[in-house]
Amino acid sequence: MKMPADATSTSALAADASRFPPQVRYILGNEACERFSFYGMKSILAIYALSLLGNADQSTVLFHWFAFLSYLMPLWGGWISDKHWGRYNTILRLSLLYCAGHGILALSDLSAFGNYKLECLYAGLLLIAVGAGGIKPCVSAFMGDQFGEGQTRLVQRAYAAFYWSINIGSLCAPLLIPWVRDRWGYGWAFAIPGVLMGVATFVFWLGRHRYRHVPAQRQPSYWQIIFHGLFRGVFRRGDRFLDPARRHYGAACVNDAVAVNRILWVFLLVPPFFALFEQHSSTWVLQGRQMEALVLWSGLTIGAEQMQSANPAFVILLVPVLTLWVYPRFRTRLGAPLRRMAAGMCVAAFAYLPVAWLQYRIENGETPGILWQLIPYFIITLGEVLVSATGLEFAYTQAPKSMKGTVTSLWLLTIALGQLLIVAVTHFGGKLAATGAGTAVSSGRFLLYAGLMSVTAVIFAIATARYPYSNRAHEH
Repeated sequence: MKMPADATSTSALAADASRFPPQVRYILGNEACERFSFYGMKSILAIYALSLLGNADQSTVLFHWFAFLSYLMPLWGGWISDKHWGRYNTILRLSLLYCAGHGILALSDLSAFGNYKLECLYAGLLLIAVGAGGIKPCVSAFMGDQFGEGQTRLVQRAYAAFYWSINIGSLCAPLLIPWVRDRWGYGWAFAIPGVLMGVATFVFWLGRHRYRHVPAQRQPSYWQIIFHGLFRGVFRRGDRFLDPARRHYGAACVNDAVAVNRILWVFLLVPPFFALFEQHSSTWVLQGRQMEALVLWSGLTIGAEQMQSANPAFVILLVPVLTLWVYPRFRTRLGAPLRRMAAGMCVAAFAYLPVAWLQYRIENGETPGILWQLIPYFIITLGEVLVSATGLEFAYTQAPKSMKGTVTSLWLLTIALGQLLIVAVTHFGGKLAATGAGTAVSSGRFLLYAGLMSVTAVIFAIATARYPYSNRAHEH
């Protein structure tokens, strides 16, 4: 007799401390294919949007509106998973929506009519953003759900494998998909990521009878506590902000919400970093298409879109170097997570100096070789590891046990706000054309971002110098 999908067998709970639970391979396979599909589509999106819109600013704005929605949806995905569908059903149902978005995007290239292509582009990107963003906070948490007592040592290895699955997918996709586009057009180039997303969904479904399911938390969410404190509570003389919620939900729940508020104040200074980092898939690609591609053999070239693979390649290189060698030797300066994040912001600002220099050369009639972009790609990836990977560590260790999912969603929200910052700067900066900073791809605009990030890094370092760290890393 088969077990129902939401049941947990005694043998599944009897954890084997020496090896991964067998169902983990389905999650790893799903993640590698899903990331290939997302980054494959994303690798050609900026130039495809440029071909339809005819303007670098409009292409940049569309790209980052899509990215904003993709990183906003985790708030909804985490909520609907915890309160209604559960993680397995949320991942499966939104993955089907994700596949539909890829299908619509692939169909957009079948018509010669520009309006039809744009309508398909908008519809496809909307469904992909809802699907990809909605499952984002669920998949990694579902991975952790598969481990029981006695397997805590395997969890770190499992997440390392999970992280490598992400980077393998994002490394291969920008190398293959632009090559497909050059030979068979955008229809096939968008269809292949759709097929891979279909494979990802099928692989995940195959493990349905093996998965371990953890019931949703029944205690009040962070948002319920804050909402009660703002609108529904009855204030008495001498009350502080959350005192009505404290009387209604209890001191423990409200204390957890206060801890999240402290973390949130740190997160408020992070979006400018992601405004810089995320442009390696948009304005940097648009810059790269003005540079000379590298021809290897048999017509195989390394151009602007393929250069995006440099980011995950450098991640794979830098993570072990920093973790095993740099951090242990510089504990005083880089031991605290917030110090590493401040250093990463400074590094990100520096990355935009060679980008601005390359664009200045292009503006003066030169055609630099595409390999020059390896310099800013390396620098921005170093900043990514210092800020992004450390930020996840900070979010997990400082978050209360009952609100770790909420804090992860808030961390992803900083990426969404970074996209919104790019949209705002691109939109309003267009009025500054006379100063040389009026287009998304210009030396003046890149220097503007470098200055913005430098100021933010200084403010971040000062504001977080006395942050009261909590020892919650042991809470699972």
